[in-house]
Amino acid sequence: MVYIDTFEALADRTRRRIVESLKRGERPVGEIVKHSGIHQSGVSRHLRILNEAGFVSMRPLGQQRLYSLRPEPFRELEAWLAGYGKLWERRLDRFAEALEQRNSSRSSHRGSRA
Repeated sequence: MVYIDTFEALADRTRRRIVESLKRGERPVGEIVKHSGIHQSGVSRHLRILNEAGFVSMRPLGQQRLYSLRPEPFRELEAWLAGYGKLWERRLDRFAEALEQRNSSRSSHRGSRA
């Protein structure tokens, strides 16, 4: 098994389309092929990569293979992004404070002219 990280797995547009198609729930390969717009062999290769990265799981049902999303890697992504969200929130808060100070400074200058 080749190790592929989260960002490598989602960097490919076709794999993101596959993930999008699985958001609506478990799907057989045939439906994923229709949604992705590539041949079945390509979809199978991308599903293997997504499986190795932990994004999808496969459940056999007779002759079919049903694929679904696993929540764990998405939780990991969300936790990783949350740290950056806090960083941007602090920056935006400081920006809002600076704007408030600027606006109140302008207001007090206008009031002293009247």
